This record gives sequence, C-alpha cells and structure tokens, in this order.
Amino acid sequence: MMKGPLQGLRIVEIKGIGPAPFCGMHFADLGAEVILIEREGPPFNDGLKGLLKRGKRSVTMDLKDPVCQQKLLKLIKSADGLIEGMRPGVMERLGLGPDICLKENPKLIYGRITGWGQEGPLSQTAGHDNNYASISSALFLASAEGQAPIAPPTLLADIGGGAHYLMIGMLSALRQVQETGKGDVIDAAMVDGSAHMMNLVLDLVGSGAMNGIKRGIGLLDGPHYYHTYVCSDGGYITFGALEKQFYVEFLGLMGLQVDPDFNDQHSVVSWPKQKAKLAGLFVTKPRDHWVKLFEGSDACIAPVLNVEEAVQHPHNVARNVFFQDHGYVEVRAAPCFQNYDTPTPPDIPEKGGDNEWLEAELAKL
Repeated sequence: MMKGPLQGLRIVEIKGIGPAPFCGMHFADLGAEVILIEREGPPFNDGLKGLLKRGKRSVTMDLKDPVCQQKLLKLIKSADGLIEGMRPGVMERLGLGPDICLKENPKLIYGRITGWGQEGPLSQTAGHDNNYASISSALFLASAEGQAPIAPPTLLADIGGGAHYLMIGMLSALRQVQETGKGDVIDAAMVDGSAHMMNLVLDLVGSGAMNGIKRGIGLLDGPHYYHTYVCSDGGYITFGALEKQFYVEFLGLMGLQVDPDFNDQHSVVSWPKQKAKLAGLFVTKPRDHWVKLFEGSDACIAPVLNVEEAVQHPHNVARNVFFQDHGYVEVRAAPCFQNYDTPTPPDIPEKGGDNEWLEAELAKL
C-alpha cells in the first residue's frame, strides 16, 4: 500500500488561517508533500494546537525580504501547486503574484482562496464563514422557523464552500496540466462554493417541494418528520423520515400508526400540530431511550452527539474515524481508498523545523 493517492505532488502553502491551511492539511492527509511557509519570529499564540499543520513541512521566511522571495520562487519551480489565502492584491504587492510565479513555473497551479473572491464589490472587505454563507443564501434555512439562522461554525463556507472547492479546483487543474502542460490560477471564493452547494435545495425549490422560498414550510425545514426534538435529559434526537416507508416504520415503533393526527404525512397545515405532538412525546424520555427503541430500524432516527460521544460511537469506532494519538481528538483523512492506507498523521511540525531541509533541497534544484 502507498501512503496516499496524492503521493508525488508537491504543494507550497503560504501560512494563513482557516480554509487555506485546511486545504493544505487535506492534501497532506492524502499523501502530497506540503511545504508550509510561516512567518519568522516567535509563534503567534492563538490558543490553537496547530492541527491543520499536521503532515506538513514547516519553513520560516520573511516574504518581504528579497533573498527569501528568491528562495521561495526557486522552491516554486519544483512545485505542482501553491496555496494562498491572503486578501486580493497582497501576494502581488509582495512580488509573489500569479504572473511572477507562473513565469517561474508555467505548470504551476496557483490556488487562491478568499471569502468574497478576487474581484467584485466586496472583494476587499473583511468577513467570516457566516457572512459568506449569508450572502450566498446557504444560511437562510439553517434553523427552525422563528429562530435566527445559525450553522455549525466554519463548516458551511470556510470548509465546505471554501477549502474543499479550492482542492477540487486545484486537482482539476492538475489533471489538465497533464494534457496541456499549462498551469492555471484558481479563484476559490467561499461565497461561490457555498452558493454552489445550494443546487440540491434549488432543485427542490424549482420542483415545488420547498413551497416557495419562505422558512418553515419547505420539505427540509418545515415537516414534523424532518426535525430535531429535545428529550427529557436535555439531549436531542433528529428525525428524518422523508420517504413514506421510513415514516410508516417510525409510526409503528412509536405506536402512532392508527393515530388520525398522522394520517397525512405531507399536509403542510398539519405539520405544526404533528410537530407539537411529537415534541410532547420525545420530551417524556431520555435520548438513549429513543436510540434503543429505534436501533436497527429504518425510521431515520439518530442522536445528536457531542465530540466525546462521537468518538465512542460504535459506527465511528468501526470506521476508525477519530483518533487521539497526539493527546487530543483528531479525525483521519477522508474519503477512504481501497488501494491506499489511511495512516495516522505524524506529529505537528515545529515552526521552522524544516529550515535546514529547505537549504539542502534548494541546493539540489
């Protein structure tokens, strides 16, 4: 078994925050050699373990220093891709923009990730995950009716619409390099990616399944059969029986198969009453009671787990999803490959721990 399907790729990553280092980590998780360029000076104490540095080499440079710039450009000559997450124009002002880097290495894939993109009225303004998801409409349905929309932190725009779209773009361009020998510049905007992820919902909107664009009456945010319920111990249960056969199985296990209130699964006017009745039932027992009742069924019931519980869940254990070899919880690379191992990522590198390696490497180039 090889260590990963991306073994042989060399990616240079300019130190940033959030989506850019996540993308670099994912490349490293899948076997690519990722060389992280960090700022010189003492480490910035941001309270993070540095998990997103795992599997990478760490080199320190002052990117405003012409000598360091020349070293970096020489390294870029040997690279397949570059990742940067600066505001638009910063890399150009450093003399390390796409034109200069592609002149040094015409096959380079220059990956850029920002919230708003390289161009557009908002391109120079600050923002975060929730802002990008807001503008793209991806946040609109992310709560129950009457509550302020909120999505899991960083997952929607930063990672889903950002880091992964940058990786998809870079891998697509790397494939094209094999055919044309010509590099490319990838403009991955988190607002674009999170908007693109809305296409399944937009298909439902177009087909009428979402009952327009109002909250609380659509297929995925209004029904009693697609909802989260609180239990007597304060835990939560998700119920997601969209299909009739799963809904019927749920009613049978709950003893509601002859209850006239649940005769019509898809009656929008009945949903509030049905939701209230189920809420009254679920709150009478603790979460694990319902887990046991529905275990092994197709009723589409699942508990809402915190991280500690997720680590111990039998399904996650069987799939080896989580590990704690470094003293804290991490998640292994995804997806799984039949022909490649998914090894435990190495320890997080010390800042600048590969400076000597870089000097030796540059001497060979």
